[in-house]
Amino acid sequence: MSRLDLFINRMVSQRACLNHAAALTADMPGPVYELGLGNGRTYHHMVEIMPDRDIYVFERAIASHPDSTPPDDMVLLGDVYETLPAALKRFGPTARLIHADLGGHNLAKNDAFARQLSPVIEPLLASGGLMVASDRMYFETLSEIDLPPDAVPGRCFIYRAP
Repeated sequence: MSRLDLFINRMVSQRACLNHAAALTADMPGPVYELGLGNGRTYHHMVEIMPDRDIYVFERAIASHPDSTPPDDMVLLGDVYETLPAALKRFGPTARLIHADLGGHNLAKNDAFARQLSPVIEPLLASGGLMVASDRMYFETLSEIDLPPDAVPGRCFIYRAP
């Protein structure tokens, strides 16, 4: 499969999974977290499909398109190993949806990062909350759930908190 096809599959799956997760958590209270902003495409989509939700972005430095840049008070700047525990102290285990596109080109590096980050993410989710990730994650208590029909298996993953 070409790199272009892999990219398209990832983007189609990401959109399908975010739409599905937003629908599944529509009646839940709590904030939404976007781990990594990049140029802001996914954040922009999340704002479109969840306009009444607080969407907090965790990023080291903002470099997004101006139309896809969150307000300053919705950005937690710094290393995720510091900002995620700070969010847990600030908000408690209240996130209804967390999205992470760890997606670099080095699969072994992505996997190692997912293994390190999973235990930091896990306590942030509210009961029944969902984690949408571009890479397989390694949670102790979250369960992987089925993807929506329009997602490509292996290109996105959804996990539910008990």
